[in-house]
Amino acid sequence: MKNRWSWAGCVAACVWAVIGWVAPATGAEAATTTVRAKVERKVATQVRRQAAAPQRAEARRRAVRKAAAPRAVSKVVHRATPAAAMAGAGVASAAALTPSRGVAHDDSLPLDPSRLHSNAVLVIDRDTNAVLLGKNDGAVLPIASITKLMTGLVIADAGLPMDEMITITEDDVDRLKGSGSRLAVGTRLSRAEALHLALMASENRAAHALGRTYPGGVPAFVAAMNRKAAQLGMNATRFVEPTGLSSDNQSSPRDLARLVAVAAERPMLRELTTSPEYELASGRRVVHFRNSNKLVRESDWDILLQKTGYIREAGRCVAMQVRLAGRDLIMVLMDAANSSARWTDAERLLRWLERSLLPGTDRSGEAALPGRVSQRDALPSPGGRAFDVEG
Repeated sequence: MKNRWSWAGCVAACVWAVIGWVAPATGAEAATTTVRAKVERKVATQVRRQAAAPQRAEARRRAVRKAAAPRAVSKVVHRATPAAAMAGAGVASAAALTPSRGVAHDDSLPLDPSRLHSNAVLVIDRDTNAVLLGKNDGAVLPIASITKLMTGLVIADAGLPMDEMITITEDDVDRLKGSGSRLAVGTRLSRAEALHLALMASENRAAHALGRTYPGGVPAFVAAMNRKAAQLGMNATRFVEPTGLSSDNQSSPRDLARLVAVAAERPMLRELTTSPEYELASGRRVVHFRNSNKLVRESDWDILLQKTGYIREAGRCVAMQVRLAGRDLIMVLMDAANSSARWTDAERLLRWLERSLLPGTDRSGEAALPGRVSQRDALPSPGGRAFDVEG
């Protein structure tokens, strides 16, 4: 403390010297007094902050220890049950599962869904079909640009020539939300490039152009989207257009998990959705686009497939398939209040899963969030079986 006050005195003395040199010799006493008072307050504040630093550090250590300690069970519990194993025509009963194989049960591993900002969440182990975490996962909500994942799946399965050139027209301009685009009317690009920009950069004009140039136009394309959804058992899903700008494009986390699982089986969709950036030659200029997913651009998570989404009615959304510890996991987050909340949730889930699957691994330094495993059957499919997907 003595050293800190000595430091403060030196600073104050230097300031007084400067003031005495700068201030005019006459008629400046009031100004000098005001400046001196401000400096005194600033120095005193700095000294108080330094004096309180040890107490703040100790408070942080206590908070970390408290977070790491087991706490009362939340009323909002998550499902961490493996999918019922299919044996012939029968279905085996499900056993409780922490999100890890070969890891002893530990109440510090499960994550409390109520601590997530997103209003609807689902995490599934694609390898075992186990539902690792759910929060309002049956809620039917607007899905915004996650729509484009179905747009991409329909295009990928349509067998259309991907090198065919497409021209952006006035019909592709957003009249519903008034969103902008870097694809000017008259821009020519291949179908492959349009699909790339729709999936990677969430380009609305590119997505609409894909639907418009589909045989039969947008109406036929939307019908194909809904047929595909029905084939995948996405019974809570409805599409009315190919971009996601309409809030009438709706689905649930359960249905979107099915869509992600099937889309991830298409190498082209995996590559295009996880491309960090792309440069499009348009006339005499080159237009630079980047991935709309922050985790693709700025992290080293092994993201196999992803799609983001946002309109006011949907909030911030993201659907992804990631690989952790050699296992493929599907994550769907819907209706976060802002972009920061969406990415905070996504990274919290990824860190939780990583710590659970790879004990001793922790990128953040924070304790695993508390919670408790709840026994429950795995997410049922429309046919009454355990969660499964047919691509």
